[in-house]
Amino acid sequence: MSIRIEKDITRDFERATGIEWLETNGLGGWAGTTVAGAHSRRYHGLLVAATQAPASRTVLLSRLDETLHVEGETFELSCNRFPGSVQPRGFEYLESFSKDLFPVFEYAAGGIRLRKTVAAVDGENTTLVLYEVLEAPAPFILSLRPFLAARDQHALSSANDVLSQEVGFAGGVLRLHPYPQAPEVFVAVPGADFHSNPQWWYRFEYEGDRKRGFDFQEDLWTPGLFGRELKAGDRLGIVVSTVDPAGRDAFALLDKERKRRERIVKALPVEDELARFLALAADGFVVRRGPNQRTVVAGYPWFGEKSRDTMIALPGLCLVTGRFEDAKKILRAFAKSLSQGMLPDSLPEKGEEPEYTSVDASLWLFVAAYRYLQATGDEAFSRDTLLPALRKVVHWYDKGTRHGIKVDADGLPATIDPEVALTWMDGKIGGRPVTPRTGKAVEVAALWVNALAILAELETRLGDAAEGKALIQRTKRAQKRFNELFWNEEAGFLYDVVDGDRRDEALRPNQVFALSLPFPLLPKPKAVRVLAAIEAKLYTPVGLRTLAPDHPDYRAAYDGDPVTRELSYHQGTVWTWLLGPYLTALVRVHGAAGRKKALRLVEELKPRLAEAGIGSLSEVCDAEAPHSSGGCIAQALSVAEVLRAYVEDLQAKKPA
Repeated sequence: MSIRIEKDITRDFERATGIEWLETNGLGGWAGTTVAGAHSRRYHGLLVAATQAPASRTVLLSRLDETLHVEGETFELSCNRFPGSVQPRGFEYLESFSKDLFPVFEYAAGGIRLRKTVAAVDGENTTLVLYEVLEAPAPFILSLRPFLAARDQHALSSANDVLSQEVGFAGGVLRLHPYPQAPEVFVAVPGADFHSNPQWWYRFEYEGDRKRGFDFQEDLWTPGLFGRELKAGDRLGIVVSTVDPAGRDAFALLDKERKRRERIVKALPVEDELARFLALAADGFVVRRGPNQRTVVAGYPWFGEKSRDTMIALPGLCLVTGRFEDAKKILRAFAKSLSQGMLPDSLPEKGEEPEYTSVDASLWLFVAAYRYLQATGDEAFSRDTLLPALRKVVHWYDKGTRHGIKVDADGLPATIDPEVALTWMDGKIGGRPVTPRTGKAVEVAALWVNALAILAELETRLGDAAEGKALIQRTKRAQKRFNELFWNEEAGFLYDVVDGDRRDEALRPNQVFALSLPFPLLPKPKAVRVLAAIEAKLYTPVGLRTLAPDHPDYRAAYDGDPVTRELSYHQGTVWTWLLGPYLTALVRVHGAAGRKKALRLVEELKPRLAEAGIGSLSEVCDAEAPHSSGGCIAQALSVAEVLRAYVEDLQAKKPA
């Protein structure tokens, strides 16, 4: 099973540069660019190394441009955008692109048919580029020109006199160390000659960055040119790495990586195309974070770790895929990181001061912990590590913690700091929230009631039975108050925020969590009406709108410069991850009929796997058709929540 793109698209430059492929390495690094081969973002590169996993990344080898020399003729397979032109135009030789376990390109030029496979090696900053000569009437020369950026992922490089142009080449391995602060780069091309010809090439243009309102031109340095003669049936395996690859065989490394990925697919309780691609995509977000630690990259190509995203995504990334040990490592690290009942926005590096700007991340910890226990039956870890952490959260929310977060007299938590965007709708301009939600936000209240219910169950099962009994009664009171406070009878759905006498009647998707969390909060008649309201104005085939179209603040498109995009981020823009809770709610509220409908809706989502980040799901989409993708091309929340709902609720399966 593979996603295949034929030459009607691959040979259309604009369409082919709108589709991106991504290979991740289990450290937070990657290889990736557009199907056409022309970079459209500063984040594209053949070796983007995670120099300090998972957040610090360096674009080392930007490109490896290929040229075929066939009986006096030259065919350039690479593709670059420069001011006013696209040169060369290698996409015109691209017969097809496919993605299953790996991205695969097939070229036809000068009577040569060449297959190229690209793979990132798990656990190391290494990219493999493998060529197979499918057809060739006579021997030919394949030349390869490496281009280096050697800069931070968020920056751009300019021609300079500081870069070291010293190169070493021996035994088919090119060794480069362009800057003292950057890692060494090794490029192994077995059997090749290398011709030194150091040059700066100027003004590569990245159209995606231009459209996003960023600087978009870069200079890249090339040390020279590899050359290797090939004939029909030959294979050439190239290793690009931050460690010396001398003696390593690229095809053996590929075979090992193939077997690792096949094990991921075999561990799934569901055997179909959608589950397969989502599980492979999920694998890329779970990364190493120091010895015996794991964490989650929130999205590629620019996000690092986010505590809220990690907690929400953990069930889909780790539990339905059977990666229980990874889940345990993640939960242990975050449970230890609690401070005054709050999770830091991300786990701090040594010497860093963590930030605490999320009212709900530590409440999502309850959901992740509960689902971990359900999936694994691991009572010892839940009792000794998770239960004490959850007790701390409730204690501090009762006592009061940062930003005026405190459980009110009615038993529900409230916030009072208008300067900080504390919920997941956290867009900011000039440091101020675009979507102010001070007071009692509906999803935070729903999470709090679930936190009490989960703690009650864990206390009863693993801890203090008397405390568990008291928490059960507290949960019932909080749930009753939730229904009294948030139900909008006239509208037939829930208020989004209640702040004193103010009731925010905006129809937003946050209320879906009252239906989808482990302990739903609404009686059936109300749940039916809430779901109907969501379906009428928020549902799209690619996710839920963040605001109903009839609201005056609604924005239909997520595009433009950073300020324009931030204004749209939670004011109508569709978020794909919200499909997960919506599908769960659909099954819960309508049973077998809901499951049947949900399965039909998922079919409408499948074509998105062949768009934007191929084989994955994007962060956001425009609120109106055709719902063009935006934000990250591969988002942990989107992949995880759709996979979780698909396996658990639509297929009713559990991992072995």
